[in-house]
Amino acid sequence: MIIIEAAAENDLPQVLEIEQAISPPWTHGALLGEVYREDSFFAVARHDSAASPLLGFLILRRMGDDGELLQIAVDETARRGGVADTLMGAAIGFSKDEALRSVFLEVRRSNEAAIGLYKKHRFKTVRIRKDYYNSPVEDAVVMQRSVKNGG
Repeated sequence: MIIIEAAAENDLPQVLEIEQAISPPWTHGALLGEVYREDSFFAVARHDSAASPLLGFLILRRMGDDGELLQIAVDETARRGGVADTLMGAAIGFSKDEALRSVFLEVRRSNEAAIGLYKKHRFKTVRIRKDYYNSPVEDAVVMQRSVKNGG
């Protein structure tokens, strides 16, 4: 069973390990700031116990009446095991609890696995940001999911 809980400062070393596979990774300071932000939902996933290693994490920030999914990552050894799906469910649940209207995110156009996950959770493409990413240069797909009113 996968459990989701609020990230704590002592989770950051494991979060940073998972982050190393992401381009560009967040810094320790940036992640630490998210732990203590009142407008941030920083959640970690693990197997059924607080003592077990992290499987993944996500950061969703409230921005007025909307939310923005800033980061979601799953440890390479835990991929394809439902972790990202469980994290996304928690993010949508948080968004509903907070009465957000919509959640937005950006994803590399080539990241087909992530786009498939987001579509499964009823996100729709709203625009393309040309050459948004670097290392390598790539377009961003901006996606949105309506949350309020049962969305």
